[in-house]
Amino acid sequence: MTYELITALTAFAFVSSITPGPNNLMLLSSGANFGFQRTIPHMMGVGLGFVFMLILVGIGLIKIFETYPMSKEILKIFSIVYLAYLAFKISTAAAPLVEAEHKPSPLTFIQAAMFQWVNPKAWTMALTAISVYSPDRNMETIAIIGLIFGLVNLPSVSLWTILGLKLRRWLTNRARLRIFNYTMAAMLLSSLYPVLTTG
Repeated sequence: MTYELITALTAFAFVSSITPGPNNLMLLSSGANFGFQRTIPHMMGVGLGFVFMLILVGIGLIKIFETYPMSKEILKIFSIVYLAYLAFKISTAAAPLVEAEHKPSPLTFIQAAMFQWVNPKAWTMALTAISVYSPDRNMETIAIIGLIFGLVNLPSVSLWTILGLKLRRWLTNRARLRIFNYTMAAMLLSSLYPVLTTG
């Protein structure tokens, strides 16, 4: 891979990782509700889970979409249902008078990593990165793409958790926190708009 391609790929990885999307909105919410330290497994799950997914897409999964276009529609349905479920969880994160054993908790590493498989933005990023920067599915190039995303993605998504942590100081009463969580849930649902309006 040439220096020019690496520069372009790094820019693509940064812009796609730092801009709003399901992962970043959920990390913003988690930072506000649970703090930075409790959100670390979530952040790690996003960063490493996406790199793992990206590599699997590069070494073969992309062929499934090329061979069976219907698989994209199936993925779209799963994505919509699961994101709607997560929006509900976020909207009820500050529910009052919740029993201790039923209090909400941040996503675990495994949950965040598995979420990448139903995250429309993650799929778009992975498919675009492989199609544009490794059209011949060269293993060395796929590894470089994974490495660059790994180096760029984790710091980028961490900024959203820090932003949530800063907002936590303002969310000092239940009413504000409830409004914030409702807003985050609505924004998460709105992130489905591109999925619903594209074929």
